[in-house]
Amino acid sequence: MTDAKTQIDETVKAHDVVLFMKGTKSMPQCGFSSRVAGVLNYMGVDYADVNVLVDEALRQGIKDYSDWPTIPQLYVKGEFVGGCDIVTEMVLSSELDQMFTDNGVAFDKEAADKIRLANA
Repeated sequence: MTDAKTQIDETVKAHDVVLFMKGTKSMPQCGFSSRVAGVLNYMGVDYADVNVLVDEALRQGIKDYSDWPTIPQLYVKGEFVGGCDIVTEMVLSSELDQMFTDNGVAFDKEAADKIRLANA
């Protein structure tokens, strides 16, 4: 597990935004991963995607690393943000916009506003 933990820690610290997910940002393999990747893609966020389905140690390792039982998991500037439900709530409340702004992560504000408008 140490190897997976080291790999996860290095990945989280090497990228401003990382999404540990089932599948990839261009081909998600579950609905929850698809939802979070779709939001980030639509908002134009530059993020690293890590497919946990390719390695069981990585899949369990990310759950242990965050002490969070589900995937996907979003990290911004090394900080665990949450899974699908939390990310969805943060987008709809503009909290994710603020987190990106506070951390210097570029995103399309207009796209984020369109998401909120469509869900109002």
